[in-house]
Amino acid sequence: MMSRFDAAAKLVGISDEMYDILKVPARQVIVGLPVTMDNGAIKVFEGYRVIHSNILGPAKGGIRLDPAVNLDEVRALAAWMTWKCAVVDIPYGGAKGGIACNPREMSAGEIERLIRQYTVAMLDVIGPDRDIPAPDMGTGPREMAWIVDEYSKAKGMTVNNVVTGKPLVLGGSLGRTEATGRGVTVAALSAMDKLRMNPYRATAAVQGFGNVGSFAAELLHERGVTVVAVSDISGGYYNKSGIDITAAVSYRNSNKGTLEGFGGAEKISNEELLSLAVDVLVPAAKEDVITEDNAASIQAKMIVEGANGPTSASADEIINSKGILVVPDILANAGGVTVSYFEWVQNRIGYKWTLDRINRRADRVMKDAFDRVFDTSQRYQVPLRLAAYIVAIDKVASTYKYRGGY
Repeated sequence: MMSRFDAAAKLVGISDEMYDILKVPARQVIVGLPVTMDNGAIKVFEGYRVIHSNILGPAKGGIRLDPAVNLDEVRALAAWMTWKCAVVDIPYGGAKGGIACNPREMSAGEIERLIRQYTVAMLDVIGPDRDIPAPDMGTGPREMAWIVDEYSKAKGMTVNNVVTGKPLVLGGSLGRTEATGRGVTVAALSAMDKLRMNPYRATAAVQGFGNVGSFAAELLHERGVTVVAVSDISGGYYNKSGIDITAAVSYRNSNKGTLEGFGGAEKISNEELLSLAVDVLVPAAKEDVITEDNAASIQAKMIVEGANGPTSASADEIINSKGILVVPDILANAGGVTVSYFEWVQNRIGYKWTLDRINRRADRVMKDAFDRVFDTSQRYQVPLRLAAYIVAIDKVASTYKYRGGY
C-alpha cells in the first residue's frame, strides 16, 4: 500500500506535512476479547480496529475473522478503504477491523459470543456517524445482525445503520450481496470498451469462486464473455469452450461451498489458471497471488482485481512492461462499498430503494469512477493503478486543505 501511495503522492505533489497526515492512521485500537468456549474454557482473542481517515465522512470498512489477522494487515486495508471511497466519490473515510481466530474451527455460538464481545469493546469506536463496519473475510449478514443487536442494546434503541451488509429484514439493501462482483464486471466492461474489445469474442478466467468471483463470473457470462476457467481452494477448472457458470454455482452451493469434484471441466492448478492466455483475468481470491515470481507468466490482456491487493507491488513493473492493462482493486472492487453506502443512506431516510434503482446508480458510480481514473492515467501518462491513487490522494488532500485546522 505504502509503495504505491508514495509513487502517487510524488506525482500529485503534496507537501511533506500532508504526506505525514495521510500516511499515519487517525486511530488504532487493539483489544483483548475473553470468550467462553463450548467446552467451558475461556479463550482470549485479539481484536483490531483501525480508522485510517475520517476527513471525508464516517469511516467505513469490514471486519475479518482469520488466523493471520494482524495490525499491519488491518492498517493497510484501512488505508485502501480510504482510497477506495475517494476514488468512487463516496463521503466516507477508511477503516478496517479484524479478529485473529479461525472461524472454521469454532461453533456458531462461539463466533456469536466473540462478535458480541468485539462490539462491546468497540462501543466508543463504531457508530453510524463515526465508523461503520461491514462484512469481510469470515463474516457476513449473520455477524452484522449480532453487532446491530449488541450495539442497539447498549444505546437503548434500535440502531440498524451502525453496520452495512445486514440481513434484508434488519435494514439490509437489495443488491448488496452481488454488488462487488457486479462492480468488477462494470469495471471490466469499461476497460474492454477502451481497448475496443468485443465482450462476445472475449475470454476470461476468474480466480476465486466466493461471493465476488462467482457473481463476477456470472455477470461476465451474461454479457457475452466466455469464462473458460474458475477456481477455489480445491483448485482450478478449465474448459476452453466455456464453463457453465450457472451449473458451477449450483454445484458449489450443494457441495459444502466448494467446487471439488466439479465435472465438465479439466482440473488445473490455481497457478496454471493465472497464466492462461485469456483476454480478462479476474483475481478475486486473496492478497499477493500475482508476484514477481509469476508475473512474467501472465498472458492475459487485462487484469481486473476483484480481491484486495491480489498483485504485489514488486510485480507491478513486470506487469506494466508486458503492456497488460490493470484495473486496480481500489477501483474494480469498489462496487461493494458503493452499495454499502446506499444501504446506509436508505437506513437514514427510512425508505428502501428498488433493486433496479440500486443497480442503475451503482453502475453509474462505477462507470464514472472508471472514466475519471482513465482520464487521469492519460493526463499523467501512468498506469491505472497510479492514476486511481492520484485521484484518491488529491481528493483527500484537497479536503484537508479546505477544512484546515492543522
